[in-house]
Amino acid sequence: MANSVPYSILDISPIPQGFTAADALRNSLDVAQHAERWGYTRYWVAEHHNMTGNASSATAVLVGYIAGGTKSIKVGSGGVMLPNHAPLVIAEQFGTLESLYPGRIELGLGRAPGTDQMTARALRRDLLGSDDRFPQDVRELQHYFGPIQEGQSVKAIPGANTNVPIWILGSSLYGAQLAAHFGLPYAFASHFAPDHLLEAMSIYRDLFKPSEQLAKPYSAFVMNVVAADTDEEAQHLFTTLQQNVVRMRRNTRGQLPPPIEDLDDFCDPHEQAAAAHTLQCSLVGSLETIRKGMRTWLERTGADEILFTGQIFDHQARLKSFEIAAQAAQGL
Repeated sequence: MANSVPYSILDISPIPQGFTAADALRNSLDVAQHAERWGYTRYWVAEHHNMTGNASSATAVLVGYIAGGTKSIKVGSGGVMLPNHAPLVIAEQFGTLESLYPGRIELGLGRAPGTDQMTARALRRDLLGSDDRFPQDVRELQHYFGPIQEGQSVKAIPGANTNVPIWILGSSLYGAQLAAHFGLPYAFASHFAPDHLLEAMSIYRDLFKPSEQLAKPYSAFVMNVVAADTDEEAQHLFTTLQQNVVRMRRNTRGQLPPPIEDLDDFCDPHEQAAAAHTLQCSLVGSLETIRKGMRTWLERTGADEILFTGQIFDHQARLKSFEIAAQAAQGL
């Protein structure tokens, strides 16, 4: 069924309590295989480090695992945190992936380390990888993915001539300006940082300059989605994510917790209010509730695509949530 708005998935391979990283990775592949059948456009995985509840740290490896287990869906990073890596290494990794799965690999780039500062130093000890070099590193990557120039001494093999599509990811106005200046597609991390979403989308469209990769602006934004047969069931499942956000603010992160009956038993009203602000870009409910929310957010943002992310404790409930989200998007 043709849909008017592309819909995709951003995954962090959450590790539920009582399960392992291996379980989480297998679950991610299962979600991707279902997503392919449900008409999702792309399946991205996000780089995080030193987090006991996420299994997506080795992003390029996971992209290869997902791509190898699917047939047609685009697979990529949402994103690779560029300050952690030398651009040549990323070019070789994603050039290899593109060589193996031609036309299906995408590289979303983020400017944050995706972890704490101590872990960031452990990942890349020479501070040349700071976010101050982000624009230069993006240009360097584009250079490696392009044709080999006469006299070029450093080449990405595989990588050269693969022209892997690059996206800029962000949660502030900086990324919107950079994506517009470089003429690249842009995705906003509104699922955990919603404050600048509308302004960033507007700035990106207003400042966009056409490039070889992209003739006109193309933007996406990330929404949490927790869908179920009824609004009440979805709200119950949503308590997992609410607990997670509260725990992050308490600096007591862990594996993904099961849902609970009453959030009041877990946290104070001010903590619930803070979590509600963080999670304001969320769709929680039944099919019709989800569809109505999609329409509202698409009208507000003017975005070209929605990326869904869903941290739900039970794997089967998570699958059903993404299936309902697909049905809602197809019905727009």
